[in-house]
Amino acid sequence: MQKILVARPIFPDVIDRLKQYFDVDWNNGDVLSAEELARRLADKDGALTAGDPVGASTLAAAPRLRVVANMAVGYNNFDMAAFNRANVLGTNTPDVLNESTADFGWALMMAAARRVTESEHWLRAGHWQKWNYDSFLGGDVYGSTLGVIGMGRIGQALARRARGFNMKVIYHNRTRVAEQIETELNAQYVSKEDLLGRADHVVLVLPYTKDSHHTIGAAELALMKPTATLTNIARGGIVDDAALVEALRAKRIAAAGLDVYEGEPNLNPDLLTVPNVVLTPHIASATEATRRAMANLAADNLIAALGAGPRAGQPPNPINPEVLGKART
Repeated sequence: MQKILVARPIFPDVIDRLKQYFDVDWNNGDVLSAEELARRLADKDGALTAGDPVGASTLAAAPRLRVVANMAVGYNNFDMAAFNRANVLGTNTPDVLNESTADFGWALMMAAARRVTESEHWLRAGHWQKWNYDSFLGGDVYGSTLGVIGMGRIGQALARRARGFNMKVIYHNRTRVAEQIETELNAQYVSKEDLLGRADHVVLVLPYTKDSHHTIGAAELALMKPTATLTNIARGGIVDDAALVEALRAKRIAAAGLDVYEGEPNLNPDLLTVPNVVLTPHIASATEATRRAMANLAADNLIAALGAGPRAGQPPNPINPEVLGKART
């Protein structure tokens, strides 16, 4: 049987599925170090990862490796240039998490706007003695302007939710979406600078690349309204977290909601010192149904890419399909 590594704990029934086709080495414990990942991949034909970095040195140490299935939409953990040079296929899991991630992004935006976390901490600390007319005044969401940076599948799902809140939707994207989609979503394409200046609530849903690194930094935060919120459900590194801390502390923007961070699971410790930020540990897709769908889709990709199952040779979500059928180099 072909050998695979499942590099992270996942649902045991997905492991049972994979065992029907492969000899499975399952890391059901702590995250593997780069050295341990390379060692365990040395004799493997495929791997299922969830954010584990895979680059040229890892691929060189695993001469049999032909596919790495990422249990995520983003694949900035893959060095795709190295994958292409080695003729190793990468796959991801788009679509199945669109709605749950959009739900969570909406919840995070609402919590930031209405100061939910800040007021809960205050209540838990025993400070609530009476009702005051000006306690924790936040910003309205209904009837406000939503600015979406990254109008892909999840960005569009957010824009659909905005219709129920009677919001004006403006967006910025690398390329303008089809006119039909703009009409359906009642969304207006604007420059990034225009969006930052006009939006009451900015939500980031763009992929992380070297070009999107620090899409939001000090200069961009200075363009935002002092009453505005910023929500990041995309990837760490898209926001300059240190600059964001300074903007929050100085009240240059009202609040932020973050699910992702530079260098996660480590985060800038100063984020813990400002009250006007909602912090969650990269859980935007964390519903049982969605995480199961992601795990099974990653398994589908792995099974098919290694020539097994009903879709043998035709994985549903190849990132670099041009290497399909090519010999490993």
